[in-house]
Amino acid sequence: MTSSPDQPETQSAHGEQTPELIADQQAAAKRNLWMHFTRMSSYANSDVPVIVRGSGQYVYDQHGKRYLDGLAGLFVSQIGHGRKDVAEAAARQAGELAYFPLWSYANPRAIELAERLADLAPGDLNRVFFTTSGSEAVESAWKLAKQYFKLTGQHGRYKVLSREIAYHGTSMGALAITGLPAIKEPFEPLPPGGVRVPNTNFYRAPAFVADDLTAFGIWAADEIERAILREGPESVAAVFLEPVQNSGGCFPPPPGYFQRVREICDRHGVLLVSDEVICAFGRLGYYFGSERYGYQPDIITFAKGVTSGYSPMGGMMVSDRLMEPFTEETATFLHGVTFAGHPVSSAVALANLDVFEKEDLLGNVRSHEAAFRATLEKLGDLPIVGDVRGDGYFYGIELVKDKATRETFTDDESERLLRGFLSHALFDAGLICRADDRGDPVIQLSPPLTCTQEQFDEMEQILRSVLTEAWSRL
Repeated sequence: MTSSPDQPETQSAHGEQTPELIADQQAAAKRNLWMHFTRMSSYANSDVPVIVRGSGQYVYDQHGKRYLDGLAGLFVSQIGHGRKDVAEAAARQAGELAYFPLWSYANPRAIELAERLADLAPGDLNRVFFTTSGSEAVESAWKLAKQYFKLTGQHGRYKVLSREIAYHGTSMGALAITGLPAIKEPFEPLPPGGVRVPNTNFYRAPAFVADDLTAFGIWAADEIERAILREGPESVAAVFLEPVQNSGGCFPPPPGYFQRVREICDRHGVLLVSDEVICAFGRLGYYFGSERYGYQPDIITFAKGVTSGYSPMGGMMVSDRLMEPFTEETATFLHGVTFAGHPVSSAVALANLDVFEKEDLLGNVRSHEAAFRATLEKLGDLPIVGDVRGDGYFYGIELVKDKATRETFTDDESERLLRGFLSHALFDAGLICRADDRGDPVIQLSPPLTCTQEQFDEMEQILRSVLTEAWSRL
């Protein structure tokens, strides 16, 4: 980087910053920045990791050190980092129209994007309601379900079913749908109506279906019907399910699971919401996870990969049937957010989808996912690795204390293992991934969709080295 006469050089061409700038940013971060889902005390005596640049599948910190982005930021960076074509699309749009609300108005890019998404979406999901995040998308879907049923004379329907340990967002409504007690408790009481059902973690299946994946899936689906009947069908508005459940460590659906759920929802007049904030836009090798598993939702929620993180955007796609009552007389969906359908974000999303098409990223995932799985499954020879599960470019590795019995770690052991060692050790070794125990301890991987065998091998080698050391410390 060449400095101008009135601006000192602060960063090298590789992203490395000067010691003075590093010190200033560290002081400012500790003094002013409140990071999300972060124990702020963790950085009392250590530096805050500061990522300054990205290129392809890698990011660089302020010291110039390179990391393989094995989590795509946060399940976001589908096309990788540093794409000038997408950045230029944002700049062009900002110069033309940086902002105008969707409240009674439209803008060309939002119109184009809505049309394009409707063309990509399965079935009759032809109406697109934009938000700026996944939590907002989930919140919007619940609000839509409630108002839709009121408009159609079913005033008692407000409850929503979701799976144990599932994460659906942090706003108050989305948090009521989330199945993680620890992150809900500080904010209770939450809006009423959230009901939990079993998830599809076959590794921890009940004994009576532990040897039959299909039977397990039918049992888990039937538990949804039993919950609807317990609550009273006339009170249940929707079921919220991710195609592959994220929290807990990537639980794919068993064969026939979603088909059974669809039948149950139809039988009881309940809406099926496919929460695809993570799973949409190539994560599973398709634009939407519901396509991969062959089911038709009434609503799809999305965010993250729609722009690959180059600008914030989320939304929901809704069936024509749900839109119909809102097209009559004075009916209005009484909901909206300021930056929904933002012209710059819409332009970015369109450019992002262009990259998907030009570079056949869906085809790349489908052609390489078996190799990704096989590479990760090599870790199964380690005593600490109990299960490797997932689909597409979305995998969880469950860690155990005893492979034979599948005994997991205690809370104290998990604390020492994940936060006391693994999170820091994997980062120091050059791999960004997620070590998580919102369920049983897991490591999650969700790399950019441009990754190939070179990156798979790099992930496996780093994980093997760090997990081997972790086991020796137990």
